Amino acid sequence: MQSRILKVDSVQLSFNDQKILQDVALRCSLGEVVGLLGRNGSGKSSLLKIIFGSLKPSYRYVSIDDVYIYNGYSNGSIAYLPQHNYLPHGIRISSLARMLVDATFWDEFTTQPVYQKHHHKTAGELSGGELRMLETLMVVYNRADFILLDEPFTHISPVQTEFFKPIIKACAKRKGIIVTDHQYYNVLDVADRIIILENGCTKPVHDVEDLVTYRYLSGIS
Repeated sequence: MQSRILKVDSVQLSFNDQKILQDVALRCSLGEVVGLLGRNGSGKSSLLKIIFGSLKPSYRYVSIDDVYIYNGYSNGSIAYLPQHNYLPHGIRISSLARMLVDATFWDEFTTQPVYQKHHHKTAGELSGGELRMLETLMVVYNRADFILLDEPFTHISPVQTEFFKPIIKACAKRKGIIVTDHQYYNVLDVADRIIILENGCTKPVHDVEDLVTYRYLSGIS
């Protein structure tokens, strides 16, 4: 597998003169899962949107193999699962999947039980957990080399979460993944490396004690 590297640096983001992100350095290679943690309001979702290109900060540097990327979505190099549902409700799941899933992975994708059970329905006919599973699968199985997952575990059941963990790890054998979720223990389970956002800055996490040092664990509700 060719080694490719996504680099993010020098992100500057403020809302109402309050600095949200100011000293961000992040990298993700093909073949690894990077876990992104941080307390509520630390800027995790904003950072993923900035990398993808749907949120414009005052400054950002994002590159793949040292080639500057203006918008991750423009050439399909980066795919993004937002916190909230993104599939339109009036179109059949099978039609949406044909548009979003890479043909290379089509046979593998269509063996997933949730797709086999609901492919003939529209997104509006599914429960929240079923829809979230399909949305995540369509992001994981698309053609992008780098995948950004914002809260893939929060809106699904514990059983569904355990189903997804090996899929994410298997996906990382051919892609680079950055994942964030309030359920930090699930992020720890799938991630090869952890970073934390603290006071607008990214810092490496070497062990659970670092999460206590950065006051992350005490901030979990």
